[in-house]
Amino acid sequence: MELGILYIVHLHQSFHIPTLKFTKMAVSYRTVIGLEVHVQLKTNTKLFCRCSTIFGNPPNTQVCPVCLGLPGSLPVLNQTAIDFAIRAGCGLNSQIATFTKWDRKNYFYPDLPKGYQTSQFDLPICGPGYLVIESKDETGAIVTKKIRIIRAHLEEDAGKSIHDEVHGSADTRIDLNRAGTPLLEIVSEPDLSSAEEAKNYLTEMRLLMMYLGVTDGNMQEGSLRADANVNLHIERDGQILATPIVEIKNLNSFRAVERAIQYEASRQYEQFLEDGKTIGQAPKQTRGWDDDAGETLLQREKEESADYRYFPCPDLVPVVISETDIEAQREQANLTPQTARTLLIEELNLRAADAEVMVQQGRELVQYLLATIHAGAQPKRAIAWMLQDVLRYLNDHSIGIDDFPITSESLATILKAIDNGTIDTARGREVYGKLLAAPKLDLAKLIADHAVVAVDQSELESLCRELLAENPDVIEKVRGGNPKAIASLIGQAKKKNKNADPRQIQDLCLKLIQES
Repeated sequence: MELGILYIVHLHQSFHIPTLKFTKMAVSYRTVIGLEVHVQLKTNTKLFCRCSTIFGNPPNTQVCPVCLGLPGSLPVLNQTAIDFAIRAGCGLNSQIATFTKWDRKNYFYPDLPKGYQTSQFDLPICGPGYLVIESKDETGAIVTKKIRIIRAHLEEDAGKSIHDEVHGSADTRIDLNRAGTPLLEIVSEPDLSSAEEAKNYLTEMRLLMMYLGVTDGNMQEGSLRADANVNLHIERDGQILATPIVEIKNLNSFRAVERAIQYEASRQYEQFLEDGKTIGQAPKQTRGWDDDAGETLLQREKEESADYRYFPCPDLVPVVISETDIEAQREQANLTPQTARTLLIEELNLRAADAEVMVQQGRELVQYLLATIHAGAQPKRAIAWMLQDVLRYLNDHSIGIDDFPITSESLATILKAIDNGTIDTARGREVYGKLLAAPKLDLAKLIADHAVVAVDQSELESLCRELLAENPDVIEKVRGGNPKAIASLIGQAKKKNKNADPRQIQDLCLKLIQES
């Protein structure tokens, strides 16, 4: 619940000159937000033709009679788009329709060649579902919240209007390469109640869609965009008054979503203080977000569904989806960010913070980690190496895990050798480094060549006594309740005897201190 300030003006007569006295009254209100997320599906070709969907090619080089809307051209449905939509619906816990159809949504934009958009109206491919997000409550505690999904439907994208206002010409140029690209529009219930929640919802939605493999999630290229429907519920005189709903169009970054909603909530509150209008007393608005100015700008009054004059598309037959089709895509959606968190934290007992960092790296890295653990590596050691050594190499070389030179089985072999004492961690990293440079080397021989040489017990005890004699401060720290101080002796021990096992050194030094 947020608090706004309501100003009440009192007029007083003094020497016949009116004066103003302001009294502040705290008025509580709640921000109500629903998001429409447009996910560009990662198909090779467009929704109803075979034109490429590759981003960045010269303008108007990926067009044909179908996506240009030329007379006599007929659409042919992209089956992969249907599969991706079903998979996304499974990831969103949605009801999948077994019968869906296509509709024409009529409106005019310069970059919409046909003058209508082929979309889905009353029979969407995905019905009600939900997405779970995490946010902070008023006390700062992390809480989970289920955001209900109304529907998700397929539609074709429009082209792109490019406005040249920098050089003063105010020209608008049209690039139709994007026209006809398949979009999945995911519409939420107005269950979000803050800009932070909206940002978290969009972040989790993007991560989920990338896990499912249905989009590349590149917001800079327009692969994921959002429209935010925002209004306020204001409590006054025991009643809840709702301000007129505003739709903020085409938000293409998490920061833009958060800032636009924050601004719009403040603007609507100030507007309510001025005119007191509620839903039904003023029309819905569509507003654009000016990121540089940090404000929303009126574009037009919001259309209702009747304004679009929906009717069934006569050029496309309905789509019948079998249970076999649904189950095939449900199997592809078996690993989501939420199931990955559950597996890593609850089943493998990994730290929640480490697990979340791992989950945010993407499905492929989580699968590599799980494969390493399945091959015998201890989970805690495996995730530590993933978050440090493996991620560092991937980032330094700007590659994905698919191009990583070491297989999950080989990494597990190195980690198992460390766990069973065949090699210590330092030598394990030496083996790891040599295998990175030459992945075809014989790993078993590498480990054998770097194996720890057993040190005679009396020789090891003599080394420990020498170390303790040279470091009386360490003895005092251990006796003072800090056994971790022994770790400072490990490096010295390795310099005196490179074959000394760090764990044996630590255990024996502690024993000698306790006995002295």
